[in-house]
Amino acid sequence: MKRNIITIIILLWAGTTFAQHALTYQSYAKGVAEQDTTSMLVVENAKCLKINTLEKSISNPIPGYAQNITYVDYVNDSIYSIVEFSDSKYYSAHSFTNNDVVFSEEGAESMLGYPCKKYKTSINSNTIEVWMTESLGFEATPMPGLGHMKGVMVRCMRNGSYVTDLKDVKDQKYAMVDMIPDYKGERKTVKELNQLRKDKLVIRTPIFEDEQIHFADYEPFTQEIPFDTTIHFSYGTLIVKRLRLPEFPAHYQLFAEIHQRSNGDAYDRSASVFVIPTEKVMSFKDGLTKGIEALPVFVGKDGKEYQGIKAEKDYLPPVELVRFFTSFGAGHFNDKVQIDGLEWADENYYKMEVSELRDRLRGDVLIGVFIGNYDKGGHKVSLDLLAYPGDDKWSDKPLKQHSIPLFNTCNTLEMSGQNYGRLFATDTLELEFEIPEKAKNIRLRYISTGHGGWDGGDEFNPKENAIYIDGAKMFTHTPWRCDCATFRDQSPVSGNFWNGLSSSDYSRSGWCPGTATNPVYFDLNGLKPGKHTIRIAIPQGKDEGESFSHWMVSGVLLYEL
Repeated sequence: MKRNIITIIILLWAGTTFAQHALTYQSYAKGVAEQDTTSMLVVENAKCLKINTLEKSISNPIPGYAQNITYVDYVNDSIYSIVEFSDSKYYSAHSFTNNDVVFSEEGAESMLGYPCKKYKTSINSNTIEVWMTESLGFEATPMPGLGHMKGVMVRCMRNGSYVTDLKDVKDQKYAMVDMIPDYKGERKTVKELNQLRKDKLVIRTPIFEDEQIHFADYEPFTQEIPFDTTIHFSYGTLIVKRLRLPEFPAHYQLFAEIHQRSNGDAYDRSASVFVIPTEKVMSFKDGLTKGIEALPVFVGKDGKEYQGIKAEKDYLPPVELVRFFTSFGAGHFNDKVQIDGLEWADENYYKMEVSELRDRLRGDVLIGVFIGNYDKGGHKVSLDLLAYPGDDKWSDKPLKQHSIPLFNTCNTLEMSGQNYGRLFATDTLELEFEIPEKAKNIRLRYISTGHGGWDGGDEFNPKENAIYIDGAKMFTHTPWRCDCATFRDQSPVSGNFWNGLSSSDYSRSGWCPGTATNPVYFDLNGLKPGKHTIRIAIPQGKDEGESFSHWMVSGVLLYEL
């Protein structure tokens, strides 16, 4: 939760009189009118500080919410950071004065009516300026991580724009109290404690763990898909799991995290993570358990049948979360080839935000991962869904974000006979969709990659994707990646050519080996509620002998209510 105003009350006893000093600080960003507020209480006794945030009572905190208390022991030069969760307690300890922050003294300067010494440093390219006064007769700082500077902090300013000011000082008598507890919890290093605090806040849902996706003789699965069981389809090249997911509040950001490595396959393969919608009479699940003949068919002018690729009255195609591509053999082939100056990656790692598809990631969900390959070893894949909070309160407000899957030409049932997306040579991909009443922030989420792996194929030749709405050409997009050489260390068995380039270096139509393809977004806010048409046109290249080009395109309508 953003905290732009910090009110810090410091209670401080000195000598034998135990005088209590209450100091109020305010933090703000210059030029920002509206600010959130929070309070922090710092108590000093016998040159010890206790610093903790005084927040409003949270009736419904998020999982992983913790109370954070910091103790400073001036005598023993120690800072203790304690983090207490609902079921556990941890702490770290480090020096107050011995840190990596080095301030230069800039001289005397009056600040907020106090005679001060000004200090200055740079931390991670941020300019930090601090004003300290010794006129109050005691020492206190709300920021012990900056180290020990004599006196009381009057102002701290970061990059000339974010300011923490001393606003008020009050004195009164107070009794002696114990400050630093004997039991602080399980000890961790500073780095470990910081990481633990973050990890506890993240809700990680494992979906697939080190599953093999390969070409093998699996018996067809024709039953209802059970919960929490990985099922292989299409000769093992597609895995699907049914599971129950919680509905996360809107302030959570959702990410799909994928780990993939070769388990014997040496080639760069197309891959997709997707969710199967089941709210219509028919679904892609029917194609899994009943065969591709159960899917609605579009017959192209080329005479080929394209199964389950677009929304129909009683059918919705799979919703693609992540399009990714394996590298040339990362993991399995690392010891087969050595090239000076290169250390091969043990795996490929992909992480993509999918918050906008949160309505598809709640309740009863069917999630699949496809990697097209004909290898008995194939690939190993792990998939997790990660949820990061943006506030410390859980919320049960109704979901505002919604999605309607429109089309998906990724032939994830390739090994079962589902055709490649070759229709663009003779056809456009056209369908009808409907904008709901009161819909706002309407967008098309579009992923497109071209394929055809020879010199004249669409993989290596940029092609404009034209998007027509209600018959009018509204958007164009040319998928192209020219940074593929950046990922050379992920492809140990990529072909190396006479001119010094490798196959994995070549620019491609919207993808590189070992990477994920980012969606692009088109603004549809000008459309009125009701029915509309969308048409995708791509100048797909001609076949050459047994070689052919094809396009994997997926589109989802996004909106809010």
